[in-house]
Amino acid sequence: MRKYCDSLTAYARAATRPVAVGSVVIGGGNPVRIQSMTNTDTNDTEASAAQVRRIAGAGGEIVRLTAQGRREAANLAAIRARLREEGCSVPLVADIHFVPEAALVAAENVEKVRINPGNFNDRGGQFDRLVALCREHGTALRIGVNHGSLSAAVMERYGDTPEGMVASAVEYLALCRERGFDPVVVSLKSSNVRVMVQAYRLLAAEMRERGWDYPLHLGVTEAGDDMEGRIKSAVGIGALLADGLGDTIRVSLTEAPEREIPVARQLADYFAAREGHAPIPAVDESFYSPYEYRRRRSEPVEGVGGDRPPVIWSELPEALRGKVFYADIHSVGEVPDGRIVVLTTANGNGVAEQRAFFLRMEQAGKRNPVIVKRSYRERSLEALQVKAAADTGMLFLDGYGDGLWIENETPAGDGPSAAGGLSGAATISAAGEARVGDAMSAAGGCSGKEQAAQMAGPGTPVPGADDTITPERIDALSLAILQAARVRISKAEYIACPSCGRTLYDLQETLAAIKARTAHLVGVKIGVMGCIVNGPGEMADADYGYVGAGPGRITLYRGREVVRRGIPQAEALDELVALLRADGKWREP
Repeated sequence: MRKYCDSLTAYARAATRPVAVGSVVIGGGNPVRIQSMTNTDTNDTEASAAQVRRIAGAGGEIVRLTAQGRREAANLAAIRARLREEGCSVPLVADIHFVPEAALVAAENVEKVRINPGNFNDRGGQFDRLVALCREHGTALRIGVNHGSLSAAVMERYGDTPEGMVASAVEYLALCRERGFDPVVVSLKSSNVRVMVQAYRLLAAEMRERGWDYPLHLGVTEAGDDMEGRIKSAVGIGALLADGLGDTIRVSLTEAPEREIPVARQLADYFAAREGHAPIPAVDESFYSPYEYRRRRSEPVEGVGGDRPPVIWSELPEALRGKVFYADIHSVGEVPDGRIVVLTTANGNGVAEQRAFFLRMEQAGKRNPVIVKRSYRERSLEALQVKAAADTGMLFLDGYGDGLWIENETPAGDGPSAAGGLSGAATISAAGEARVGDAMSAAGGCSGKEQAAQMAGPGTPVPGADDTITPERIDALSLAILQAARVRISKAEYIACPSCGRTLYDLQETLAAIKARTAHLVGVKIGVMGCIVNGPGEMADADYGYVGAGPGRITLYRGREVVRRGIPQAEALDELVALLRADGKWREP
C-alpha cells in the first residue's frame, strides 16, 4: 500500500510547512484553521464587510470572497480597509475561476488568492505574473482543484477521477516549486465524498513520495444544507482528519455562512482531542485498500451481510439474540462462524480501532457480517450528527460494515434516554423505507422549526424548535451516513452550493422548494447551483441540474447536457419536474 499517513492506528497530525495567511498560520503544527466564504455581492462593500464580521464573530479565522472579475477583485481593497477601520483583522481570500487578470488585481488586496487549475487559462504567462505579485505583497496561494472542472488535458488522460485531480494539483505545485514560491496550500474538492477522500489520500501519498509538505485545505464541495450537509461534510472531512490529514477546513452549507463555523469547530476539536489515545495493536497494512472502493466480502447471516445493503439497528432485534457476537479489537480470534458481529470500541480513536478490527478479520480470513456500533452521550442533535458521521463514515467509505448501530444515552437530568429505536424487523430490513422515510423527514429539517434549529447552531435556542434526540432521528442519522458514504441510497440527494457573490437567486429558499417537491425520488441526484460560471463544474456528480443563468433565469441540465436554457425562474421548478417525468424518474409522493 502506498503510504499516505504516518500510522493507521496511532493518531498524529501530518507534518506540513507553515503558510502565513495574514496573521493566521496554516500548517506547521498549528491548530486546524476554520474558514468560510461570503455570499454577498463583492461590489457591495458594506454588506460584504458586515458578513465577514459575522463570520469572524462566530469563530471563523479566514474568510473567502468571490472575485469573478477585475472590478470585484479591486473592491476587495475597500472591503479590507473597512474591516481594518472597524478593528477586524481576519485574513481575506480571493476566489478566482476564469479570469486570471482578476487574480493579479486581488493579489495586491488580500492575504491569499485561490485559483482553480482547471479554469485558470494561463495565456501570456499570467501564472508567472501572479506568483511574482504574491511574492511582492506577501500573499499566499491556494491551488484549489475541483472534481467537476478539470482541464481538457487532464480529462483526456485521466478522466474525472481522483487520479486526475491529483495530477492537476501536482502540475501547479510543481510550477510553484520551479519558481521558488513556498506559501502554497492545496485542496481537492468534490461533492462525491468517496472521490474526495480517495483524492486527498492519493495526493498525500504522492507528496510523501516527493518529499513535499504543503498544507491541505479540506472540504466537501456543495454539501447542501441541514442534516445532510452536516453529515456529508463530517463523513468526508472526518475520514481525513482521522488519519491526521488536513490543516484548514471549510464546511460548505447552503445556509448563512456563519452557520458553517460551529460545525467546523466541532469537527476540528473532536479530532484534536484524540492526541494520546490508548494504544491500538498494529495491523498488516497490506490488507487495506484506501484508494478504491471494495466492499469487504461477508457471508450473510439472517439477512445481514453478503450482497445486501447495510442495515440499521437501534436495538438488538429479539429474533437475533442467539445469532450475535459482541467483539472488539482484542477478540478477533474468538469470533465464531455463523454469527453477526457487533463491533464496539471504547478507544478515544475509535474509528482507527474499528478499522484495525476489519483488517485483522481480513488477515484471519473471517467472513462474518459486522454491525458497526457507536455509543454517545450527547445533548445536542447537531453534535451527535457530526460525531457519529465522523466516527463511522470512513469505515463505510472503505467498504467495511454490513450495518450501523448508533445509540445515544442522554446525560442524567436531560430527559429520557434515546437509546431505543425502531422494532427489530423494521431496523434490519432495507425494504422498510416507508417507516424510515418518516424518520428522515422528521430529522432532515423539512419543517420550518427543524430548519431553524439546524440553522441556529449549538447553544442558540430557537423559540418553539424541537431539538430532541429521538430514536427516529437516530435512524435518520444512520441512513444519512450510509447515503453520504454511497453504500445505501434511501432518498434523493442534493448537490447544492452555499452561494457566493455570483449567486443570482435566493438559493436557500429555492433549495427548500426543490426538496419539498422531489425528496421522495430515491436515488436521484439534483444539483442546485447559484451561477452558470462555476455551477456546471461543481455539480459534476448530479443527474440533473438547476443553475442560475442570469437575473430571474434558470438553465436546466441532464448530467452535463443543457436541456432548457434561460427559462423564467417562476417556471423552472415545474419544468424540472416535467423533465424528471419525461425521463421516467418521477413518481407521485
